Amino acid sequence: MIPCICFFQDGQVDGARRAALTAQLDAFSRRAFDAPANQTWIAVPPGNGFTEAKPSTSSIVTFQADTALDQPTRIRLLEEICDIWMAETGCSLNEIVATVTDPQ
Repeated sequence: MIPCICFFQDGQVDGARRAALTAQLDAFSRRAFDAPANQTWIAVPPGNGFTEAKPSTSSIVTFQADTALDQPTRIRLLEEICDIWMAETGCSLNEIVATVTDPQ
């Protein structure tokens, strides 16, 4: 299983949207790493996330790869994660932070 953590602002990802994202991120993990994603979802409570003194609309999606990645591969994977999240949530590229870390 590939560790995946999704941080999002409470109320930003409703049940149906989360179900769709869960399925899409798992499919991504299976394509990218040939293993399912072990997903952890963390909702940031209202009043706990701010950008420019306004409630944040940002999300963070992080995967831990099972092998070290070269830069072109990492870039391709990050772009795919962002595309999935933006298509499902309607957020802009400025509202999504994606990471793919190498194994510990």
